[in-house]
Amino acid sequence: MKTLSILTAGLLALSASAFAETKTSVVLVHGAFADGSSWNKVISQLQKQHTEVIAVQLPLTSLKDDVAATQRAIARAQGDVVLVGHSWGGTVISEAGNDARVKSLVYVAAFAPDSGQSTADLAGSFPAPPGSAGIAKTADGYLYLPTGAVRKDFAPDVKPAIQDTIAATQGPIKAEAFGEKVAHAAWHDKPSWFVVSKNDRMINPDLERAMAKAIHAKTTEVAASHVSMVSQPDAIARTIEQAIEAK
Repeated sequence: MKTLSILTAGLLALSASAFAETKTSVVLVHGAFADGSSWNKVISQLQKQHTEVIAVQLPLTSLKDDVAATQRAIARAQGDVVLVGHSWGGTVISEAGNDARVKSLVYVAAFAPDSGQSTADLAGSFPAPPGSAGIAKTADGYLYLPTGAVRKDFAPDVKPAIQDTIAATQGPIKAEAFGEKVAHAAWHDKPSWFVVSKNDRMINPDLERAMAKAIHAKTTEVAASHVSMVSQPDAIARTIEQAIEAK
């Protein structure tokens, strides 16, 4: 009887171990003019489903550096990874998503460059959005958004207190990063999802639609600003959950 109990306990432990090994993790990659806290509301929704979530803190110094930071987060994850990128984070996941543990990609109002293409190449292929006029530059070559631009263009559909927090916590990005090209776009090899922000003033919504079509993504649209993960976290979490559940 004691031997049977030990055997049963061992089988249960193995089952639990196997479950842990196959459980999908989510790695969230923020964009320019933001940091990992921009995902807070989405994180809460995913954690309610007992999903492991890691939000990357990008240095925003170069594409290479940001990809390396994302790869470190992927390495920390317990299971297969759904890799999610917002805005500039879409460029990052297009490169970092080549990691063998990444099973799918989710683009949230994000850039999705092709192999040999940069963020600037994509941005210049469509008429400039109104928010581009509000971007400021430091003396040492970093781009940021003044508070007024955050309120008017970056996050107009969230409360003023949240707008001010976004402005205060944003990460300025090295301007040169937008000119760096992706070596191999992971979306050629991984299934992709794309959430278009219909009211985006930072990326032309028609460019978002064109990118979603080009990468053959499962596409949804939300009536949101550029920061749909802040203003409509439930919609973004649902799309991520679809990617988790897809076989």
